[in-house]
Parts: sequence; structure tokens; C-alpha cells
Amino acid sequence: MQKCMHGAYAVRMVALQIRDVPDSVRDLLAEEAKRRGTSLQGYLLEVLEREAASASNRRWLDEMRGRARRTRSTIGADEIVEAIAEARRESGA
Repeated sequence: MQKCMHGAYAVRMVALQIRDVPDSVRDLLAEEAKRRGTSLQGYLLEVLEREAASASNRRWLDEMRGRARRTRSTIGADEIVEAIAEARRESGA
């Protein structure tokens, strides 16, 4: 495990290794990294961070859906969309 300083906090970083990646997959990922102007490692770290954020969002949504089922919420999607639109109109967004 590697330690690096981030601001005033020590952040522990780990190394991940993925075995048996087909050459064609590696080549496509390397091309995408180059297109974005970053290294393959940098690009893959972005992909992992994005996936982790998505997983966190999915977990939150699942929790909210479970809460709605437990409380027998009667608010439907149409009402939610309308409430958001109304809030945007009121704020001028």
C-alpha cells in the first residue's frame, strides 16, 4: 500500500491488477486514453472513480426506493417531475 499526502490528510492508495485482459480490450482502452490526452493508468483510474460514484448513486436510489416502499409513498413519478419543474420555474432556473 502506498501513502501519499493530499492536503493535510494522508491518503492510503492501493494497487489493483487485472489479469487475462484480452489484447483487443487493452488496445481499445489505450486508444481512448490517448484520445483523451492521458495515460492508460490515468484513464483507468477515471473509469474506476466514475463507476464507484455510480455505485454509490445506485445504492442511494435503492435505499430511497426501499424507504418509499416501507412508507407506502403515494407520490408518483409524474408528481415528482412536476414538483421539480415548478421549483425550477420559481427559482428562475
